Amino acid sequence: MSTSNSEPKITIDSAGLARRIDELALISEAPAPVVTRVLFSEADMRGREYVRRAAREAGLAVREDPVGNIFARWDGSEPGLPAVGSGSHTDAIPNAGRYDGVVGVLGAFEALAALKRAGFRPRRSLEVVMFTSEEPTRFGLGCLGSRLMAGSISVKKAAALRDREGRTLDELRAAAGYAGPLRSVRLPPGYYHAFVELHIEQGPILEKEGIPIGIVEHIAGPSSYRVTLHGEGGHAGAVLMPARHDAMLAGAEIALAVERAVLNSGSPDTVGTVGVFRIEPGAVNSVPFKAYLEIDLRDARLDTRSKALAEIRGSAVKACEGRGVSMEFEEINADPPAAGDPETVAIAEKSCAKLGLRSLRMVSRAYHDSLFMARVSPTTMIFIPCRNGWSHRPEEFSTPGHIASGVEVLAHTLGRLAA
Repeated sequence: MSTSNSEPKITIDSAGLARRIDELALISEAPAPVVTRVLFSEADMRGREYVRRAAREAGLAVREDPVGNIFARWDGSEPGLPAVGSGSHTDAIPNAGRYDGVVGVLGAFEALAALKRAGFRPRRSLEVVMFTSEEPTRFGLGCLGSRLMAGSISVKKAAALRDREGRTLDELRAAAGYAGPLRSVRLPPGYYHAFVELHIEQGPILEKEGIPIGIVEHIAGPSSYRVTLHGEGGHAGAVLMPARHDAMLAGAEIALAVERAVLNSGSPDTVGTVGVFRIEPGAVNSVPFKAYLEIDLRDARLDTRSKALAEIRGSAVKACEGRGVSMEFEEINADPPAAGDPETVAIAEKSCAKLGLRSLRMVSRAYHDSLFMARVSPTTMIFIPCRNGWSHRPEEFSTPGHIASGVEVLAHTLGRLAA
C-alpha cells in the first residue's frame, strides 16, 4: 500500500466526519431532521458549495463538468496512470435522511485525509466524485451524472429531459452556472483503474447479522415506466356505476398488478413500486378522467425482471379494456444489472481482514452510481449497517463507529489500489 515495506497507520477522525455530516444535513429545503436537496434547487447549490469547500480543506484540487459532477483530486506520483476513484452523491429526495450518499462523499474525503496524515504517497491519482442527480426526483431518471460519464444515456435523450414544470436539463444547468457540451461529460476509455463507493446498506441484513462491512459483488438493474390512463370524467352523483370509465380505478388495478407480478417472479430480488400516482381533476365529487403512474421495477436478474414486466403489461391491458380506458405505457429506463469486479472485491475483503473486521459479500438491491461506473471501470461498493435498514426517511441512521469502520476499509482499499 505504501512505497515502504510497512503500511501506514491510518486513523479516522470520526468526530470531525460526524460534524461535517451534521453540517451538510442542515442544508435542506425542509427543517431538520428532514433532508431534502433536489437537483439544482437552492439547497442543492448550497450543498455543492459545502462539498467544494470540504474538498479544498482536504487539500484536493476541484473541478466540475458541464452537468455538475464535482471531482476532487489528489495527484499521484505517476499522474499519467488511470486514477483510482471513489465518491457518491449529496442530492436527497424529499423527506430523506442525512447519510444516503453523503457518507460516500464526505467519507471519501476523510479516507484521503487519513491516508495523507499517515504519510501515504499514491502512485496513481486518487479522485473523489460527487455525482449529479443520483436521485430521480427532478427528471424521473436516477444517476444522471454517472450515466453521462459512462455513456449509458445519449446526449440527445439527456437534453430532452424535462421536469414537472417543463424545464429542460439545459435550462436548469445553465441557471445553476454550468455550461459546455454534454458530450464532454463522458469519461475517456481507461480513465479509472478502479472505483469504490462507500454507502449505507439501505437494508437490514448487516445489522441483523451483526456484520460491520458488506462488500457488493452484484448491483440490481433498475427499470422504470410511465403509465398515462385516459378515461371519462363526470359528476360523482350523476354518472351511474355501469357507465363509468374511471381512470383511477384502472390505475389501482395496475398498481396491484405490480405487487402481484413481483411476488410471482420466481426471484427473491424482484421488487416493484408504484411511487407516483396522480389523478385529474382530483376533486372528491368528480370521476377521475386521467391517471398518471410511475412504476419502479428492479432485479438482480434480467430474466425474472422481464417476466414481471410482461405480466404487469398484460394486466394493465386487461384492466384498461375492462373499464373502457385508453393507456400509454412508456419506458423511462431499463438498465441491466452490474457485477462487482472480482479483484477489487478481493482487495476490499483483504482490507477488512487486515483490520479484523468481519465482512459479507452482498447484492445491492438499491442501485447507485456504481451501477454505471461498473460499465467503465472495475468497481465494487463497501456497505455499512444502517438502523433497521431504514433509508429515504428522516430516521435514517448509522453509528459513528460503523461509519468510521467503513471509511477505514475504504482508505485501506483505495491505498492498495493506488500504490
